[in-house]
Amino acid sequence: MPIINSSKTDPNKILPMTYSWARQHYKDALANTWVPEEIAMQDDIEQWKSGTVLSERERRLVMWNLGFFSTAESLTANNLVLAVYNHITNPECRQYLLRQAFEEAVHTDTFIYCCDSLGLDPESLYGMYETIPSIREKDQFVIELTKSVFDPNFTTEGEDNVRRFLHDLVGFYVIMEGIFFYAGFAMMLALRRQKKMVGVGEQFEYIMRDESLHLAFGCDLINTIRAENPGVWTPSFQDELVDLITRSVELEKVYARDACPDGIVGINAEQFCNYVEHIADRRLERINLPKQYGTANPFPWMSQATDLAKEKNFFETRVTEYQTGSLEWE
Repeated sequence: MPIINSSKTDPNKILPMTYSWARQHYKDALANTWVPEEIAMQDDIEQWKSGTVLSERERRLVMWNLGFFSTAESLTANNLVLAVYNHITNPECRQYLLRQAFEEAVHTDTFIYCCDSLGLDPESLYGMYETIPSIREKDQFVIELTKSVFDPNFTTEGEDNVRRFLHDLVGFYVIMEGIFFYAGFAMMLALRRQKKMVGVGEQFEYIMRDESLHLAFGCDLINTIRAENPGVWTPSFQDELVDLITRSVELEKVYARDACPDGIVGINAEQFCNYVEHIADRRLERINLPKQYGTANPFPWMSQATDLAKEKNFFETRVTEYQTGSLEWE
């Protein structure tokens, strides 16, 4: 039975399952269970308050990323719960979406935890999506991209509407979660590699692990809808999606230069921009669209976390009993 527009699908009846990939993503997500309070923040608090450990540009980098992610995660959760879930009636996909919604709540809680731990002004932090142009433009871009699914009269019936739905799914999964988050991930993990703000960096690492699964599910969802509705995948529609993705790359590059204008030790802003181009090519290939950049990965150390293999080590360490929420390391 098709993943959307199936009158035969009972969303309350999960067996027998049609899409084994959705079930596998759900199981992988369960194995990634974590909560922010299990990550020690004392060293981060001391570094943040010392006034000497972090340079002004490093403090700016931390604030910009906390400011963007704190509201972006809420925007993501709203898209998921209020729009996407309504239009996917397949039960095993809905089960994963419920799990993803839980993870978005954990991510939102992470920024509350960081804000409280570091003694940040919440009005300033949570208001950055209005006061920082490069953050506001990214958020507005996604809001515009996902208008269709928020229309109370929208349905996925007919090729035009399926195409609109795919357009919004690309905006939500490929652009928001697959591109707009990744310069920030690279910045915070680069800082962590320098033994600065290690607790915050560890939380960003876990968030990236979750987001890698969200992206994988979203791409499988897009590809399945496309395969079941081949008439919607016209050359002009493919060109439209490529254009959206390349425009999002430019917005993310503006943000990268804004958040980290002078670079940090050993890394400059242009390397973050190159990284965005590199991951954009990967996203394009994942949904069967042509690469646009051919840019090499300037941060090979990011692949370990981004590629998301449960058994793979994170920076020469291995999570033990991760499926029970433990954050102990061997």
